[in-house]
Amino acid sequence: MAASASNPRSRARRAALQAIYQWQMTAQELEIIVAQFREEKSWRNIDEELFSSHLFGVSTNVAMLDDHLQPILDRPVAQLDGVERAILRMGAFELTHRQDIPWRVVINECVELAREFGAEQSHKYVNGILDKLARRTRDDARPAG
Repeated sequence: MAASASNPRSRARRAALQAIYQWQMTAQELEIIVAQFREEKSWRNIDEELFSSHLFGVSTNVAMLDDHLQPILDRPVAQLDGVERAILRMGAFELTHRQDIPWRVVINECVELAREFGAEQSHKYVNGILDKLARRTRDDARPAG
């Protein structure tokens, strides 16, 4: 588990990733998914605002997020591994809708989640895709000059 997993915001991202993955795979109503997560022991010490922001933000904006990701990807979004798709959508949401979160934090947190939940090399893929997206969507992520 990532060293920052005790941080309430990191725990919220971890739970949001799991909830987004569940939503992608089951198409369950978000309220049902949220209720399930609130029953878990791991719900304590979680940033509930961040969790809700990410889960509802990704689900509401999924088409726009996929539009941001698709030009950078080497295959259609639908062909991504389900975990990678959930991580990339969550990262894309943070980069495009949560300007209050530094882009380096977004990438680092998503890479750590890919290390924990993704395939063996998915953290490298996630890092490359989100770095390119950050440069396209965040002024402070673009090289000077």
